[in-house]
Amino acid sequence: MLKNQTMVTEFLLLGFLLGPRIQMLLFGLFSLFYVFTLLGNGAILGLISLDSRLRTPMYFFLSYLAIVDITYACNTVPQMLMNLLHPAKPISFAGCMTQTFLFLSFAHTECLLLVLMSYDRYVAICHPLRYSVIMTWRVCITLAITSWMCGSLLALVHVSLILRLPFCGPHEINHFFCEILSVLRLACADTWLNQVVIFAACVFILVGPLCLMLVSYSHMLAAILRIQFGEGHRKTFSTCSSHLCMMGLFFGSAIILYMAPKSRHPEEQQKVLFLVYSFFNPMLNPLIYSLRNVEVKGALRRALCKESHS
Repeated sequence: MLKNQTMVTEFLLLGFLLGPRIQMLLFGLFSLFYVFTLLGNGAILGLISLDSRLRTPMYFFLSYLAIVDITYACNTVPQMLMNLLHPAKPISFAGCMTQTFLFLSFAHTECLLLVLMSYDRYVAICHPLRYSVIMTWRVCITLAITSWMCGSLLALVHVSLILRLPFCGPHEINHFFCEILSVLRLACADTWLNQVVIFAACVFILVGPLCLMLVSYSHMLAAILRIQFGEGHRKTFSTCSSHLCMMGLFFGSAIILYMAPKSRHPEEQQKVLFLVYSFFNPMLNPLIYSLRNVEVKGALRRALCKESHS
């Protein structure tokens, strides 16, 4: 009898509990944002791969961020759009666990990648003469692979702990994708171990990296203040401000959601926070990190001129 109760074949994703007209409006709006996400990050990848002037460690990390953002969005947004057209869309148990694993892997990887990008800017600003010695291509590739491996292994731990839990019903996930906290609410067993691991992972993947980034930016700010006012001063402040904006948007929403998993925020408000964390962030990254950059704008102009001449 217990075996039959724990054999789950599918979940129902409730999505946004709104009226049909509002859901159709959101479908059109989110579809447009999804296209912008793919086009923006795809354009960054294309420019960096085609323009030899952008083949530096800084743009290597930006291209890696674009890849993570594309896969990040492709993992959750199509399912969300389907739910807006067909509410309470079922998803298989295996598909749900796969989506949870991929979401956590990309989220962890992006957290670590943002730290690597801040470290790259720290070396460029505070140790410019040693930059080429410290940030070699071997170091950059090793750091990128390490961030991906750490993110995937940590996600695998979370999913393994979920698979040991029984699910006795109802099998309705009040979310637009298989988010880990929403899945854990359906378990008919004690999830204290899962909650402890989630909190410990947040300390490692959110609080730790955030502290490292704040330390690096404090050193960068001190170095910037020693630079004479001028174009270099303005450009450096622009680079640091863009990083700080995404730090607040990405880490802030993630800490609110995961550092207090039993908060009293209504589930609909949590869905809005997840939109910022998992949907708008990949769309805004190309605008804040890359398309505001002078070198990227120059590469875009050169690519458009070359295309017009051809």
